[in-house]
Amino acid sequence: MLTISQLAAYAGVTVRAVRHYHQVGLLPEPARDHSGYRTYGAADVVRLIRVRTLAEAGVPLARVQELLDASPAEFGEAVEQIDAELRAKVRGLQEHRRRIAHLAAGDTLAVPAEVVTYLDRLRGTGVSAAMVDGERDAWILMAARWPERISGFMAEKNTQLDDPRTVRLYLLIDELSQSGMDDERLGEVADLMVEMNEESAAHGGLDRQEEALGDDAYVALLDAFATDAHPMVERLQELMAERGWTGWIKMEPT
Repeated sequence: MLTISQLAAYAGVTVRAVRHYHQVGLLPEPARDHSGYRTYGAADVVRLIRVRTLAEAGVPLARVQELLDASPAEFGEAVEQIDAELRAKVRGLQEHRRRIAHLAAGDTLAVPAEVVTYLDRLRGTGVSAAMVDGERDAWILMAARWPERISGFMAEKNTQLDDPRTVRLYLLIDELSQSGMDDERLGEVADLMVEMNEESAAHGGLDRQEEALGDDAYVALLDAFATDAHPMVERLQELMAERGWTGWIKMEPT
């Protein structure tokens, strides 16, 4: 007969593991002998090796008993099911690794891939990291509310970025956010925004905007986010109002 230490050694596990298997019911706990010690036999070694083999194969301990007691047919079905569950976990881990790799490579957190591509393109225009970070945070909010529309939003944003006026607008706003407000240059920004908004309106941009951004409460949240980010936004809204436009995320003629 074997002591618990001998049993553990023969089965290739630790004494702690043997006690845990006793606790969860996978290995019957023998009665103590006349000396007060528990002793084990060959059947215990066999069972413990089977438990260890199943556990090392990835079978959850909660299902080990089921497999130990299963018929050959039941065992095969259970193994197939466990294998499918493990494959799903592997896919999940691979996806986590992919996301971690993107973060390590400098990709942006919490935004869809289309937004990451757009932000990289925006970064390439020469705007500051702070400008890109602010744009990223705005798109985190946009993606949270309208995930199904992100592809369309990004297509439009990339089209806008093809226009040199858009690049100039970003650079002007970026410069003003760093150097301080200057009404003359803020007026230049407002004039440029009006010009581009009027051109967009002439090509149905306001209708598309209304359809895409129909949640007025969330638009107000986005506007507040922009205003809180820099006092320049509030001043630009005042200048835009003087020119007949209201709003920020969803600009409309008054």
